[in-house]
Amino acid sequence: MLPPDTIAAIADELAEADRTHSVIPRITARYPDAAVEDSYAIQKVWRETMLASGRRLVGRKIGLTSKAMQQATGISEPDYGVMFDDTVYENGAVIDTAQFSNVRIEVELAFVLKEPLEGPHCTLFDVLRATEYVTPALEILNSHIELEGRTIVDTISDNAAYGGMVLGGIPMRPDQIDLRWVSALLYRNETIEESGVAAAVLNHPATGVAWLANKMHHHGDRLEAGEIILAGSFTRPMWVSQGDSVLCDYGPMGTITCRFS
Repeated sequence: MLPPDTIAAIADELAEADRTHSVIPRITARYPDAAVEDSYAIQKVWRETMLASGRRLVGRKIGLTSKAMQQATGISEPDYGVMFDDTVYENGAVIDTAQFSNVRIEVELAFVLKEPLEGPHCTLFDVLRATEYVTPALEILNSHIELEGRTIVDTISDNAAYGGMVLGGIPMRPDQIDLRWVSALLYRNETIEESGVAAAVLNHPATGVAWLANKMHHHGDRLEAGEIILAGSFTRPMWVSQGDSVLCDYGPMGTITCRFS
């Protein structure tokens, strides 16, 4: 493990990068012995700093759950981060591009929980029983660490590259639709860029939520009722720039739109 003062110093760097919308050098380039548990410790210190500043936790994101995302990043295991109330956007939102770094969009499903979920033996069926509804969501990636050569340690430390989410479409109970076969078409400026099917997330997007509950158990935490869980992208990330409009068509689950100003 990295020394506590080093972990705190890196968390401060990331908080400053978040405030200034800037990028810091790779953690693994400066601390090559840093491990995954170090990165979650850094993320925890950063999270506590954000909560102390008045932000409110509303959920968690899971990343790198599909082969498309793992191949796009060169990272082969899932990770997770936290989501705050000021990062949630409504369908049709106009979003200020300048508040993010390395802005990309991912296509996901969001699970809204009606009951807590806790490991270490959480299953897909536990997730379905605990879910009030599932709704389409777009995740906005926001990377504060240089992308070239980054590892899972860098990504987790940076709150799993989470920046924000846009919720939209038609919320459905998990027994109303076969979640494995939810598909999506992602457009940028009226041109289709990506497409995918939700089964690409660990063969069922609820499996990602079960993985999260079990992983969090190792860190002395659990998922609470009312939390929103982004289950992971089933397309590659799509780069967006100032002026871009985005539309994602989820078929029977409706559409999400947003524009980057």
